Amino acid sequence: MMWPSMALLTFVTAQRLSELAIARRNTMALFAKGAREIAPEHYPYMVALHTGWLAGLWMLAAGQPIQPVWFGLFMLLQVLRLWVLFTLGERWTTRIIILPGAPLVKNGPYRFLKHPNYMIVIGEIAALPLAFGMPLYALVFSLLNVVILTIRIRVENAALKSAMILK
Repeated sequence: MMWPSMALLTFVTAQRLSELAIARRNTMALFAKGAREIAPEHYPYMVALHTGWLAGLWMLAAGQPIQPVWFGLFMLLQVLRLWVLFTLGERWTTRIIILPGAPLVKNGPYRFLKHPNYMIVIGEIAALPLAFGMPLYALVFSLLNVVILTIRIRVENAALKSAMILK
């Protein structure tokens, strides 16, 4: 039966495309308030990683059966993703955007973790391929994601600290 895997991939694709639109709108609004982007040179690599991850899933996972436990974990991560989006509101973007003088968000999931969105992405990059029974795929993209996130988190923390937002 092909339709469950196609429905899941369509959901994830639509979600990611809508998030890009939200991120673009929020980025433009933040720039209008005097925000600046930090380390934009790493962004194309992050986009390539996520695009490759999703495109590869379309090529390899369409028609595969869905493993219920991994699917359940992936869907739980979607709820947590929405929590992050709603918590950050207009400050949520896919880029590192610093609004000087803005306080660090400390409510919602940020009460518990410094970078909850990145923890969710780590889980998603692994859980969705595992839901399709693709452990090697999950491992390869998880390792690539670790490289990108190591760079991104280091740069983001330094930018927040230099803006005197991070204590």
